[in-house]
Amino acid sequence: MRVPAQYTITQPLRDQMVKTLALEGVKNKSVLDVMGALPREIFLDLGFRSDAYKNSALPIGESQTISQPLVVAIMTEALQLEKSHKVLEIGTGSGYQAAILSRLVRRLFSIERHPSLSQVAVKRFESLGIFNVVTKVGDGTLGWAEQAPFDRIMVTAASPKAPRSLLEQLTVGGILVIPVGDPAGDMQMLMRYTRTETGFEEKSLGPVRFVPLIGAQGVPEAR
Repeated sequence: MRVPAQYTITQPLRDQMVKTLALEGVKNKSVLDVMGALPREIFLDLGFRSDAYKNSALPIGESQTISQPLVVAIMTEALQLEKSHKVLEIGTGSGYQAAILSRLVRRLFSIERHPSLSQVAVKRFESLGIFNVVTKVGDGTLGWAEQAPFDRIMVTAASPKAPRSLLEQLTVGGILVIPVGDPAGDMQMLMRYTRTETGFEEKSLGPVRFVPLIGAQGVPEAR
């Protein structure tokens, strides 16, 4: 991964962030290494870059946010990624989560409903020399049927339940990680669904708070 020279000065902040993530229970060394190498400030507007390594969500425009580093690490670790995996991400957003995933898997497909966010994220990928991410603008709740099946799917917005289309686009043995619950509430539950030969195994990974997953199989768009 190519890191622009002006961002190398924040390496000590990334190192401290990684130490904090490890203390909070994140164990996957590959996840920690990638997060320690990737400058989070690249994915933020200038006014928020001084807060890049605080463990907090930050606004990125279009009423969306970049997730706090701990949540990013927990969700990435929960996918149990392998380098050979083909992964779908719902909610490109700033591109930060996608950039992390791109360093851990063979190919990443990412869907964003806001054209403006998608366009900026693609420019960030190019600046970092990330070329194994394919993006499109659309309804993420429907998945990406033309590219299915996927070994892993990550959803970075909250839905009342796991969208059926996403579950059906998993391979057998595939994993979906998604915040589930009332998006209007204070908290949702981060859920992991593993597809088996006969159905799905579910595991709760703890409370989280995300923006709503807007779409046909998620939360209806406000009129």
